[in-house]
Amino acid sequence: MACRYVYQPFAIWRPLFQPELMTQPLALVFYEKLLPGSQIVNRLQDLNYRAQAVSDPTFLMECAEQAKPLLVLADLQSGQEEVLRALRGLKQNPATQHLPIIAFALAETPQLRASAVSAGVTLLVSDAAILNHLPQLLDQALQVE
Repeated sequence: MACRYVYQPFAIWRPLFQPELMTQPLALVFYEKLLPGSQIVNRLQDLNYRAQAVSDPTFLMECAEQAKPLLVLADLQSGQEEVLRALRGLKQNPATQHLPIIAFALAETPQLRASAVSAGVTLLVSDAAILNHLPQLLDQALQVE
């Protein structure tokens, strides 16, 4: 069963067996703003990741359990409390608590940083930084502690 509210263009025309999908890691991306959300998805694909966009934070847990991504990227700017609640749920669920979370926002404030850390976010970066430094951020988030 596929995740609800997931944007997958032209999924019906994809072949049933795609060997490259078995070697490409999956990144689950939540965003509501077109920019930088779609740019992050495109950049992940350029870095040889499969990117699955989720448009509703309430379905983030369901999608993470089903799709088994390597990491989660989330936009904190829109609906902050709802997104932080969904990220906190990911970290409290034994099936998804291992997932690194890279969160991004337009501007980082001390209050936002504190809320993100309490929700279990691995890295919090600005919108501009995530696009410019995505490969390094991915490496940093995926380091085994």
